[in-house]
Amino acid sequence: MKIGVIGGGQLGRMLALAGTPLGMSFAFLDPAPDACAAALGEHLRADYNDQAHLRQLADEVDLVTFEFESVPAETVAFLSQFVPVFPSAESLRVARDRLFEKTLFQNLSIPTPAFADIQSQAGLEAAVANIGLPAVLKTRTLGYDGKGQKVLRSGADVEGTFAELGSVPCLLEGFVPFTGEVSLVAVRGRDGETRFYPLVHNTHENGILRLSVASDAHPLQALAEEYAGRVLEHLGYVGVLAFEFFEVDGGLKANEIAPRVHNSGHWTIEGAECSQFENHLRAVAGLPLGSTAKVGESAMVNFIGEVPPVAQVAAVADCHLHHYGKAFKAGRKVGHATLRCSDSDTLKKRIVQVQALV
Repeated sequence: MKIGVIGGGQLGRMLALAGTPLGMSFAFLDPAPDACAAALGEHLRADYNDQAHLRQLADEVDLVTFEFESVPAETVAFLSQFVPVFPSAESLRVARDRLFEKTLFQNLSIPTPAFADIQSQAGLEAAVANIGLPAVLKTRTLGYDGKGQKVLRSGADVEGTFAELGSVPCLLEGFVPFTGEVSLVAVRGRDGETRFYPLVHNTHENGILRLSVASDAHPLQALAEEYAGRVLEHLGYVGVLAFEFFEVDGGLKANEIAPRVHNSGHWTIEGAECSQFENHLRAVAGLPLGSTAKVGESAMVNFIGEVPPVAQVAAVADCHLHHYGKAFKAGRKVGHATLRCSDSDTLKKRIVQVQALV
C-alpha cells in the first residue's frame, strides 16, 4: 500500500518510519526543498493548492493523509474527489479554525474558557470589556507553537494588537486558573472502533511543548475520553486526534484539538504497545487498531533549536534519540528524546539528565 502525505515534516517522517515495517511506501507533497520526510519516500515539491501535483499524488497512491493542519481544507476536499483521504476535509476545516473548534466544543457540551470572535480592534476592545483580563488573542488559523498570538495583561497590551497580529480574524480567550495542562491522544478506525492512550502531562515554555509525561491511572482519564469521544463521533473521524485540556477545579476545560499525530504523543514510539504513528496508519488503512497500553513509565523531552551531541544523549540510560534531520534554528523542533523506565522515580532522574543536555 502506498500512502500519500500532505506535508513533509518530522510527523510525516515518523509516519513513514512506522509504516515501512507494515509494507507501506510513501509519497510526500511539500513545497520545502529540504523537507525532512523526503528521505523516507517520494517527494513531490509543490504548494498545497497546486492541483496538477495534487492529481499526480492522487494517481500514485492508495489513500492520502496529512501531517499538520496548516494544509487548506480545500486541498483535502479536492483530493477526496479522486482518492480516499483521512481525516476528512470537514474534520480539518473545524480543527484548523479556533472559532469553529470552540463552537463545536460548546455545541457538544464540552467546557471551554470564555471566548469571542474578533474581526477588528473595536471588536477586541468590546470583547476584553466583557471577558476581562488577562486573556490571550490568537489568530483563528495557522498559529502554533506560540506563533500568531499575544497575551493581554493590561489595557496597554490591547492597544493596536489586532493590527499587530495581521488584522486577520482572531479569537480572544479568557485565562483560566488551571492547575495543569494535559492532552489525550485518541485513534478511531474506519469502522468506528476507538482507542485512547493514557493522559499526558505537558510542560510548555513560550508556547512550545518542552516535556510530556505519560500518566498512570489519571483520575480525569474517563472524562477526557468522554469529551474526545463526542468529537470523534460527531465528525465521523478516522485517524489519530489529539485533544489538549486545562485541568481546572478538578475537571477539564477544552483548549484545542489537532487532527493528526501529535507532539505530546511521541512517547508512544517506545512507551506504548502500538505507537500513535502506527495506529494512525492502521486507522486510515482500515487495519485493526493496535493496543494503546503503556509499557513502563514514559516521557518525551523536546529538542528546540538544536539537538545535543548524539553521544551525550545515547549515554543516558533508558533514552531513545529521535533526530529529525532538520537544519538547526532557534525555536524550531529539531528532535526529541523518549524515555522509558521501570518506575517513576527513575523516570524523573532520567528527565533531569536529558534536560541538562539542553
